[in-house]
Amino acid sequence: MRLPPFFAATACAAVLAGGAAQADYEPITDRAEFLGVVTQGALTRLGISVRVTPDGGITGRAFGSPVTGSWSWDGGYFCRDLAWGGDDLGYNCQKVERDGRSVRFTSDKGKGRSASLTLE
Repeated sequence: MRLPPFFAATACAAVLAGGAAQADYEPITDRAEFLGVVTQGALTRLGISVRVTPDGGITGRAFGSPVTGSWSWDGGYFCRDLAWGGDDLGYNCQKVERDGRSVRFTSDKGKGRSASLTLE
């Protein structure tokens, strides 16, 4: 299975481009706030379930294949190096926002594609 372009463009994974319409997303600008949000559960969406761990790890599954990687917080952005199945998705720094239990990741420091995942 070839990786959907949206998956590579997001923090962890995505199926659809663009964030949820009409949502009032608030930016997450520091590492402690980010961890306070993402450690509440798995980030999920349509066949995707990934966890971001406080020690800098990313684990889970997407479309039946494993997701692994590492992350850091740099200059207000979530920066991840990610692999899905056998594909290296590379390094990307992303803007992170939240609205309730929805977390939106926008690639290329907020200038690329976005995807919203739900904390479960």
